[in-house]
Amino acid sequence: MTQFSIKPLMVAATLVALSVPAFAEPPVAWELKPDMGYGYDKEGKTFAYKMGTSNAGALLKGAKKVPKGTLFFIGQNGQLYMRTGPYLEGDGKFMFGSN
Repeated sequence: MTQFSIKPLMVAATLVALSVPAFAEPPVAWELKPDMGYGYDKEGKTFAYKMGTSNAGALLKGAKKVPKGTLFFIGQNGQLYMRTGPYLEGDGKFMFGSN
């Protein structure tokens, strides 16, 4: 009697699962929290910092408010960009997406 191996079946199932396109999910809001700072360093890495309130005045001195309706994105060159123009269609869909 021949023995049945489950390994080829598992490999095939994994390949099928990886080749199926992911379902589009609605955008998730960033969870920006009070007393946290978010950084983007010279190498393009992002960081989150726990902030205290003792030096908040010095931090706010050179800061600017981000306008409502601002989109942040990473370009193909790895650079962080922002766009303050429209980026949503009238029905609320993202103008520059594939959906």
